[in-house]
Amino acid sequence: MLAEADGTVPHGSDSSMRTSNINNNINPDSSILISRMADVVIPYSSEVPCDNNGQRMWWAFLASSMVTFFGGLFIILLWRTLKYLWTVCCHCNIKNKEAQKVNNPANNQAADRAPKGPDEKEEAPANEVGWMTSVKDWAGVMISAQTLTGRVLVVLVFALSIGALGIYFIDSSDPIESCQNFYKDFTLQIDMAFNVFFLLYFGLRFIAANDKLWFWLEVNSVVDFFTVPPVFVSVYLNRSWLGLRFLRALRLIQFSEILQFLNILKTSNSIKLVNLCSIFISTWLTAAGFIHLVENSGDPWENFQNSQSLSYWECVYLLMVTMSTVGYGDVYARTTLGRLFMVFFILGGLAMFARYVPEIAALILNRKKFGGSYNSTRGRKHIVVCGHITLESVSNFLKDFLHKDRDDVNVEIVFLHNISPNLELEALFKRHFTQVEFYQGSVLNPHDLARVKIESADACLILANKYCADPDAEDASNIMRVISIKNYHPKIRIITQMLQYHNKAHLLNIPSWNWKEGDDAICLAELKAGFIAQSCLAQGLSTMLANLFSMRSFIEIEEDTWQKYYLEGVANEMYTEYLSSAFVGLSFPMVCELCYVKLKLLLIAIEFKSEQRESRSSNKISRLFFSSQVLFAASCHDDITDPKRIKKCGCKRLEDEHPSTLSPKKKQRNGGMRNSPNCSPKMMSRHDPLLIPGNEQIENMDMNVKRYDSTGMFHWCPSKDIEKVILTRSEASMTVLSGHVVVCIFGDVTSALVGLRNLVMPLRASNFHYHELKPIVFVGSLDYLRREWETLHNFPKVSILPGTPLSRADLRAVNINLCDMCVILSANQNNIEDASLQDKECILATLNIKSMQFDDSIGVLQANSQGFTPPGMDRSSPDSSPVHGFVRQASVTTGSNIPIITELVNDSNVQFLDQDDDDDPDTELYLTQPFACGTAFAVSVLDSLMSATYFNDNILTLIRTLVTGGATPELEALLAEENALRGGYSTPQTLANRDRCRVAQLALYDGPFADLGDGGCYGDLFCKALKTYNMLCFGIYRLRDAHLGAPSQCTKRYVITNPPYEFELVPTDLIFCLMQFDHNAGQSRTSLSHSSHSSHSSSKKSSSVHSIPPSNRQNRSSKTRESREKQNATRMNRMGQEKKWFTDEPENAYPRNIQIKPMSTHMANQVNQYKSTSSLIPPIREVEDEC
Repeated sequence: MLAEADGTVPHGSDSSMRTSNINNNINPDSSILISRMADVVIPYSSEVPCDNNGQRMWWAFLASSMVTFFGGLFIILLWRTLKYLWTVCCHCNIKNKEAQKVNNPANNQAADRAPKGPDEKEEAPANEVGWMTSVKDWAGVMISAQTLTGRVLVVLVFALSIGALGIYFIDSSDPIESCQNFYKDFTLQIDMAFNVFFLLYFGLRFIAANDKLWFWLEVNSVVDFFTVPPVFVSVYLNRSWLGLRFLRALRLIQFSEILQFLNILKTSNSIKLVNLCSIFISTWLTAAGFIHLVENSGDPWENFQNSQSLSYWECVYLLMVTMSTVGYGDVYARTTLGRLFMVFFILGGLAMFARYVPEIAALILNRKKFGGSYNSTRGRKHIVVCGHITLESVSNFLKDFLHKDRDDVNVEIVFLHNISPNLELEALFKRHFTQVEFYQGSVLNPHDLARVKIESADACLILANKYCADPDAEDASNIMRVISIKNYHPKIRIITQMLQYHNKAHLLNIPSWNWKEGDDAICLAELKAGFIAQSCLAQGLSTMLANLFSMRSFIEIEEDTWQKYYLEGVANEMYTEYLSSAFVGLSFPMVCELCYVKLKLLLIAIEFKSEQRESRSSNKISRLFFSSQVLFAASCHDDITDPKRIKKCGCKRLEDEHPSTLSPKKKQRNGGMRNSPNCSPKMMSRHDPLLIPGNEQIENMDMNVKRYDSTGMFHWCPSKDIEKVILTRSEASMTVLSGHVVVCIFGDVTSALVGLRNLVMPLRASNFHYHELKPIVFVGSLDYLRREWETLHNFPKVSILPGTPLSRADLRAVNINLCDMCVILSANQNNIEDASLQDKECILATLNIKSMQFDDSIGVLQANSQGFTPPGMDRSSPDSSPVHGFVRQASVTTGSNIPIITELVNDSNVQFLDQDDDDDPDTELYLTQPFACGTAFAVSVLDSLMSATYFNDNILTLIRTLVTGGATPELEALLAEENALRGGYSTPQTLANRDRCRVAQLALYDGPFADLGDGGCYGDLFCKALKTYNMLCFGIYRLRDAHLGAPSQCTKRYVITNPPYEFELVPTDLIFCLMQFDHNAGQSRTSLSHSSHSSHSSSKKSSSVHSIPPSNRQNRSSKTRESREKQNATRMNRMGQEKKWFTDEPENAYPRNIQIKPMSTHMANQVNQYKSTSSLIPPIREVEDEC
C-alpha cells in the first residue's frame, strides 16, 4: 500500500507497519515529507470502525462549535436588523397616515364609521404576544433559584457540569483524538447524557433571556457551544476528540452562587472567599486544559510535528509555576501556540495571582478565629456573657463566678463579643479553657445568637463599661442588646448592668422583660449611691455588705493584728436556703438564735410567698437569707401559715426522701424562687416574726397634709425652687450646722449625671422620723447641681452651697468638722487617658480635709450625745437606755477625725487616701485599710453582684432593700412615668409602709450592754439583743488598734463581719444591728432616740472607754445630768433667736435632749468623730416652714 500524493495513507495496525511500507515503496527523496505526514494518521483497530482514510478529524469537531456559535450569532443579528428596519418602515407609514388624516378629515370620519369585517382579527397580535410571554415566564421560573424547582435544576446543572469535567480528567490520559465506539465506551455514553441535559437547559435559558444577543455571548453559553456539539459529532464519526471540553471548568465560577442558593454561605467574607477561590481555580484549570491540547497536538502549520506528550496535571503544574513567576524550566511549552498563549497568560495570570492569592490568604488568615458554633455538653448548663468584654471585666467576673468556694460550678461560660480578644485576654481564656469559650460576634445579629445557642442558655449576662465617658450611650447599647436577645428568645433570663438609674425605665418597655421570671437590672449608680448613703447612717456598712455578696477566700493570719479579725469576717458569704423541718414550730427569734449558736449561721431575713401577696395565709413557702462561714445545707422545706410563726404544713415530705437533718455541706441554689411570681422578699418589718407581738398605734398625723410620697416609703415635701435652698458662704457660716451630711461633688455642665437622688432617698426613708433626718448640704458647681435638682426638689432638709470642695473656706462655712459624714463623689471624668488621674479631685479633696485644723470654741453649743432606745424599754430612765452614756467631743479639732467616705473610679488609687498605711499598690481593694475601715468605696466591688445574682436571684433584692431605703418595682414604674416622687396623703396603708427595719449602730460604752462591752462575748450580746430588744446584731465596728490593749491616738475603725460566739468585746466597739421602726420615737424628742444610729452617730461616740472604769459610768452620768439640762436650756434660748425661715421642721417638732459629758483627752481623740445622728437639727434655709 502506497501513500498517495494528497497526503492520505492506508490503514495500518501500528506505526512499524506504516514505516515499513513507506520505506519499500517511496522514493528516498520524499522521506522527509512522508515522515512529517505520518503523524496525521490515527491508530485504529478492527473493532472500532473509523473512516477508511484514517485522517484526523479535529477540524470537524471544531467546525461544529464554530458554526453553531457564529450561525446563531448571525441569525440573532439578522433578526434584530430586520426588526429594526420593520420598525422604521412602520413608523414612516404611521407618520404618512397621520399626515393624510390631517389633510382629509372627511375621509377619516367615514373610515372610522365604516363597520369592520368579521374576519378582522385585531386581537391576534396581542394573543400571540401573551402566549410568548407566558412561555418566557415559565422558562424563567424553571431556571430561577427563587423556586424549589429552579433551585433543584440549577444545582443539578452545576453538579452535572462538574461530572463532565471529571470525565474530561479521565479522558485526558488518552490521546487527543482516537477512535471510539459509542456503544461500548461507557464514559462517552455518560458524557452524551450530560450534554443532552445541557442542551435542554440551554434551550430554557434561551427562552427566558430578555436580551438574546447578550445571552449568546455570555460565558456559560460559550461553554455550551464548544462542549455540546462536539459530543454529537463524536457519535456520528465514531471517534473522540478531547478538544475544548476543559471549558467545563469555567462552571466553577458559579460555585458561590450555588452555595448561596443552598443557604450555606451567609456572610460577606465567606462569599468573597469562595468567589476568589472559584475564579482562580477555574481560570487555572481552563488554561491548563488549553496548554494540554496544543502541546499534545502540535501546531497545525507544522503538520502537528512539534508536539510533546504532557499529561494534564503536568500542564497544571506548568501554569502554577508560570503564574508565580518561579519558572523552574523542567516543563515548558514547545509549540508556537503554547508559547504564544503563555505570553498572554503570564500577563493576566500574574496579575490575577498577585491580586487573588494575597486576598485569599488574608481572608483565610483573618477569618474569625473564634467564629465557630458552641456545642453544648449533655447535662451541663451554659450562660452567655456579652457587652463590655475586656481583660479587667472578664477577670473580675471569672474570679467571682469560678471561685473555689462555689464548689463544682457545673456551668460553661460562653463569651460573645464583636472584637477578637487581645493576647492577654486570650491567655486568660486558655487558662480556663475547660469552662470558658469565646466566640466573635454580636448579640444584635440573630445568626451569632444562634451560634452560641442562646435559646438553650440558662441565662445571659450583659456587662457594662463602668468607665465610659457617656453613661447614657452605654446604657442605650445594653438596652439594645436586651431587646435583641429578648426578640430572639423571649424566655431567656437576662441579668444586665446599667449605669444610670433613670435608664432602668426603658427596660420596662420591653414586653418580654419580666423581673418575676429572673430578669434583673443591676444599676451601678443606684447601688453605689445606696451603699454610700448607708455609710452615712452606719459607717463601715458599705464594706460589710460588699464583702457579704462577694466570694472571698479565707486568709489565715497568725499575728494578732486588725487584719486577722477583718479577714475572718471577709470570708463570710450570703446564701438562700429552704427551712428545714427541724425548725417547725419555732418563732423567728428562736430560729435566729438556734442558727447562730448551734449552726454558726447568721439568719438575716425571711422570704415568704402566698397565692395572694396581700394575704398572709395559706401555702406560704419560707426561705432564709444566711450569712455563713461554715458549711451547711438545709434540705427539706416546709410551708408557713403565719409569718410570725413557722408552722408545719400538710405537704411535708417524707424524711426518707428528703431528710430533715442538717447536712454539714454548703449548698447553693440557682435562684430557686425564680418561677414564683408572687414571691415577696421582705426584710424584718412589724409584720415579721422578729418584732414583739402586739399592735402598736400608728402615730397621729394629719390626713390632709402630704408628708410622704405616694408609696409611703420616703419623706416628701412640695417642690422647691433651687434658688430658695442656695446658701451663700456667709449664710452658711451664720447657720449652725451640726450632725449633717456634707456631699462634695465634682462636676460641671458637661459632666455626666451621677444620680444624686439615689444618694438622698436612703437618707429620707420614711422609717426615720422627721426629726431624725440628717440635713444634707451639697458643695459643688451650681451649674451641675441645677441639672440634678429636678430629681431632688421634693426632699426636705436639702441645701446647696455653690463652690468647690477644694476650697477650705467653703468647707468651714458648712461646718465640716461638725458633720456626721462627708461624702466625696467622683467627677466622672472617665475620658482621661491616665487611669491614675481619674480620681485626682477626690484624692485632693480628701487629703485637703484631713489636713485641716479647727477651733473648739463653739463646740459646746453643738454637742449632743443622744442615743437610741429599742422598743419596749423605759425611755424615761436614762439608765435603761442601751446607749446611755454616749459622748463625743464638743467638736473635731483635726480633719483626720472627720468621718469621710470617698468614691474612687480606679481601685489602685486607694493607696493615696491614707498616708500612714503600708498598702501595696497591687493589693486588692478589699484588703486595703481604707476599704476595711469603710472610708473608701469603688464601683468595682459591685461586679460580684453579677455572678451572685445568677446563683441566687434574691441577693439583689435583699441588697437593694438594705441600701436603697425601700425602692420597689412599683416605685420604679412611678419614676419611669414622672421622673419625680409624687406626694401622697398619710393613710393607714401608706403609714404601714414605714414599718420596716433599718440598720443601726450601737455603742457598748454605756447602757444595758455595757456589762458585755468590757470583756464579754459577742454571742451573749447577740442573744441578749435578740431576746430582749428584738435587735439582730451582725457585725462590729472596732478601733483599729483595740487589739493592742494600750491607749492609742488612732481613731480609725475597721469592720468585723459576723464574729463567732466567743469573740471578745471591748467597750469601744460599735455594733451593727437591724432594728425595728419605733412609732413612739417620734412622739417626744426628749427621748433617747437614735435612728439607725444611723449608724454613725453612735458610732462616733466612745472609742476609748478603757480609761473610764465601768463602776463609775452610772455615777458620772447622774452627776452631769443637771449640767446637761442647763446647757439644753441655753441652746433652746439660742435657737429661739434664730429666724423662722431658716428651718423647714414641722412646727410641732419637739426639742431634743442634749447631753454633754466631760471626757479625757485620750478618749476625745478616739470618740470625737462619732456624733449622734439625733444631734440638734441645724437651721437650714428652705422654701417652706413645714413639710
